[in-house]
Amino acid sequence: MRAPRFREKETPLAYAAFSELLAAAELSGSLSASAIDRETAETAVAPAQLRVRMAETLTVMREAVATGLLGESRSRSGLTGGDAKRVAESTSGPVSGVFQTAIAAALATVEVNAAMGRIVAAPTGGASGVLPAVILTVGADRGSSEDELVDALFTAAAIGGIIAARATLSGAAGGCQAEVGSAAAMAAAAATQLCGGTPEQIGHAASLALQGLMGLVCDPVAGLVEVPCVHRNGTGCALSLAAAQMALAGIIFPVPLDEVIDAQSLVGRSLSPSLRETAQGGLAITPTGRDLAEKARRK
Repeated sequence: MRAPRFREKETPLAYAAFSELLAAAELSGSLSASAIDRETAETAVAPAQLRVRMAETLTVMREAVATGLLGESRSRSGLTGGDAKRVAESTSGPVSGVFQTAIAAALATVEVNAAMGRIVAAPTGGASGVLPAVILTVGADRGSSEDELVDALFTAAAIGGIIAARATLSGAAGGCQAEVGSAAAMAAAAATQLCGGTPEQIGHAASLALQGLMGLVCDPVAGLVEVPCVHRNGTGCALSLAAAQMALAGIIFPVPLDEVIDAQSLVGRSLSPSLRETAQGGLAITPTGRDLAEKARRK
């Protein structure tokens, strides 16, 4: 017998617009509560169980960061590995504290991914470092509870779902803006929520992050999700923190998030196929890029 569905609705279950999510939050009290309500309606899984599952996701994120920071994860190609530990231990750079810790954590997760380790593909494997880095680092700095981190992940998931519905999360379809760009938007939203931002500010943070990476191409050297993918997670992480900072300061991005996502979709479709994960453009076809590809093939 099929389990009964919760809160059956005639309207589509997945949020396809931030404006819709924002309106729902006015009734539920928060974006995360609205995201959980909609997920419950769609899957017939009770809210408490959904929270347990998200807490498990958070655990995997923590484990991936911890593993990557050991500096032992190396990809088979030899193109990536060890940079997360270098950043974490560096004392000579212009940034420190939350900023440095988050960048190291972002690199750590994607290095684990490149080494075929266990990560959470949020929103994709190649962009898996941004969200855990931001949410775990900001959460630790703010002293956030486990429940608050779980709530922030639900909000990030809702933002990612809207981007997927209106545009794409695939680098092959929309360039790296669809992967690291979307990850940055999700992370900026989560960070803003953890810092006490309003639902409106969360939307502005996501917009600020997404517009900052609009047009970013996908040009993997040797066709591998390593160079420049790993390091773009670091820059995406930095941009998401900047976006959250601006939104929390009261900056209002004049273009609504839904329209920013629509613009991203149009830009992605306009990109040449050579700039969408084919390894036929950008850094992949530089002399060094071609040389690295050849060396990777010989391994």
